[in-house]
This record gives sequence, structure tokens and C-alpha cells, in this order.
Amino acid sequence: MCSVKMAALRAVVVVLLGLRLGFAAAAVPLVIWHGMGDSCCNPQSMGYIKKIVEDKIPGIYVLSLKIGNNLIQDMENSFFMNVNDQVREVCSQLAKDPHLKGGYNAMGFSQGGQFLRAVAQRCPSPPMLNLISVGGQHQGVYGFPRCPGESSHICDWIRKTLDLGAYTQAVQEHLVQAEYWHNPLKEEDYRKNSIFLADINQERGINETYKKNLMALKKFVMVKFLNDTMVDPPISEWFGFYKSGQAKETIPLKETSLYTEDRLGLQEMDKAGKLVFLGVKGDHLHFSEEWFYTTILPFLQ
Repeated sequence: MCSVKMAALRAVVVVLLGLRLGFAAAAVPLVIWHGMGDSCCNPQSMGYIKKIVEDKIPGIYVLSLKIGNNLIQDMENSFFMNVNDQVREVCSQLAKDPHLKGGYNAMGFSQGGQFLRAVAQRCPSPPMLNLISVGGQHQGVYGFPRCPGESSHICDWIRKTLDLGAYTQAVQEHLVQAEYWHNPLKEEDYRKNSIFLADINQERGINETYKKNLMALKKFVMVKFLNDTMVDPPISEWFGFYKSGQAKETIPLKETSLYTEDRLGLQEMDKAGKLVFLGVKGDHLHFSEEWFYTTILPFLQ
């Protein structure tokens, strides 16, 4: 009888140890989305981020999103593929990935930040747990002062196209940056004709599903680069923007109608401690490994 009890006790201990080890090893998966002119697997950008996360969190599954059949298409699509189509493609990828069925954290770099927010609002399954926006422009941009590396000639063309007709149907449907172009001097045109940003920011009415889904996040972390020369205005990285009707004075999120009317649930999230605003010295997407480890990594663990 005693031996039977001991055997049973050993079995219980083995099960409990197995559960503890399982929980320890079950790191929450991470999905990352790159910015304009980049690709999923560039060893100096997203490939590097993927590697350092995997090094610091053993066993973690990291999916770096690729939009297209190869890296060239992925980079081109960051300029020319309708953002709504990109979001649909990503939602499909996430739904089919068995690693993500229990939920995942998401980290978007530059425009990837607002694109992943759209995923959170539109595609609640599998559930996004935490969203980290690294330099994302959540109120859009009104200018491209500087563009990354070899993409500068493309951005010169983008500026001219936006100046000529950012809110025309042809430009909206085929130029990514036009879809989060926010002209404070033409607010009505923006609200009426922006096919992406005006929609996810509830500018044409309240989509309660968007609000409910975003509010389901545990944390929404927004990183602003304090010496940003690429994003105009930089406060868009903290969901602020220009005061309507001019392009000089900016206002923080809490003074925007989006917040005061709580059209997206941001005010309620803020009061619940779900919004995190981080500032880091440096130009757009310039940060140290040490800063990433000490500031960002805790949200992934």
C-alpha cells in the first residue's frame, strides 16, 4: 500500500514539474512588421531584431512579416501596395500560424506601428496581447523631411505625388504613404478620402468593434524618437498632431478630439494604465541594444 502511495506521489511530482517547465518555456510569440523601404529579413534591421530577441528569450517564436513572395516585393510593397490589402494579408498569415493561436505580442517599426494597430482593431483572432509601436505615426504625417538610405529617390517622387493629389482615389489606392497622409489644412478632405488612417482613427464615425478590439490590449506602448528628422510631426509617434487648420503648433494626444471624445477607447485605456509613452534620444529608429534590452524587452517577457 505504501509503495502504491509513493508511486502516485512521484507521478504527481513529475506532472507538476513538467507543468512548471512547460510554463517557463512557453514564451509569448512575437510578430514584427518593418517600416518603409525595409524588408522582413534585412540582417541590419528586422533580422537583427529577430536575432537579439531570440538570444534573450530562449524558445520564443518570432515571426517577421513578409508581404510578397520575396524580399524585393516585400520592400516594394512598403511603398506601393494598398495598406488595407496588406493588413488583410497579415491577418490571414496570423490566423493560419499555429504558433500564434494562444495569442502574441506585436512590435511595429515606423509605419509598421500603425499597420499593426490596424491588425489589432480589425483582426482579434488570434489575440494580440501587447502592441509596441517603435516610431509609428498614429496620427499620420504631413511631410517627408528625410528618407532612409537608398530609398531617397523614391521619396522625392512620393513628395511630388502627395503635393499633387494625396487624396485622389488613384494615389490613395496605390501609394502607401498617402494612406496615412494627414493634411491639417485640409481636414475635411482627409476625413472623407483617406482610405486607411481616417478609418482606423474613427474619423468618419464610430466602429465599436475597432474600439473594443483595441481596448482588449494589455499594453499599448508608443516609442517616440526625441531627435526625429524623418517623421513630421514627431509627436504623431505619441498620437499627437498639428492643431487643426495650421501646421506649426502641435497638441498632445490628450487634447485631441480622438481622446476627449474617446472614439477609439484611448482615454479609457489611459486611465486603466494601458498606454505607455516612451521617449528615446536619437533620430528615427536609432536606438542602442542596451536601451532595447532594458526598456522594450520587459514587455515581451
